[in-house]
Amino acid sequence: MQRLSGKAAFITGGGTGIGRACALLFAREGAKVALAARRREKLDAVAQEIIAEGHEALAVECDVTRKDSVEAAARATEQRFGALNVIVNNAGTMHVGSAEETTDDQWNRVLATNLTGTFLVSRATVPALRRAGGGSIINIGSYLGIVGIQHRAAYCASKGGVTMLTRAMALDHAADNIRVNCIGPALVETEMAMTAISRMPDPAAYRKHRESQIPLGRVGRPEDVAQLALFLASDESSWMTGNVIALDGGITAG
Repeated sequence: MQRLSGKAAFITGGGTGIGRACALLFAREGAKVALAARRREKLDAVAQEIIAEGHEALAVECDVTRKDSVEAAARATEQRFGALNVIVNNAGTMHVGSAEETTDDQWNRVLATNLTGTFLVSRATVPALRRAGGGSIINIGSYLGIVGIQHRAAYCASKGGVTMLTRAMALDHAADNIRVNCIGPALVETEMAMTAISRMPDPAAYRKHRESQIPLGRVGRPEDVAQLALFLASDESSWMTGNVIALDGGITAG
């Protein structure tokens, strides 16, 4: 039996990287999948890929920083699938810089997407999860919500907020049978991460340096994150909530 048979999932940032990997894997495991993001063309491409494999998918435009956009996307998904069971808060953005180097606009953009976006999507979808008898919210945080590094002031602050939002919501909604967990990846080979590396003075040397900091010796793949998200979305993790799981090749072990 497929691990997500009969479930409906709503995945932000679903057009690329981790979101795309989650959508494909969830669909193959029996879920109906809604892909949400601002870039419609990428969403449509992933949705068509899922449909071509014989599964059900919906592409819905959604700006996670806007309450009205989030609520409309959540409503459209529940109406289409009849229920919502799994939420993956994956939409995110990055800024490289210390607090001193970060402008107001850069700070606000990172916090609005990474932290407020996670809050808005979670708040908008909790009623649907409750109507379904419970469900799973999976926040894609970062190992930088557990430890800090240099030149990531806004990003660390936003992901640290996601860590604590996860724990607070897990306690608030346990009685509703809504589980809330967070995955904290280290460097993963996504469009956002690779673009950031490409802007370094020596991208190849910087990537080699980052890989040298990972005990397992490689950056993560979107599929690595998707496999853990699948476990958290499934009934296999039914006694697990409020956890922040470092998925980092061993970085935070030392």
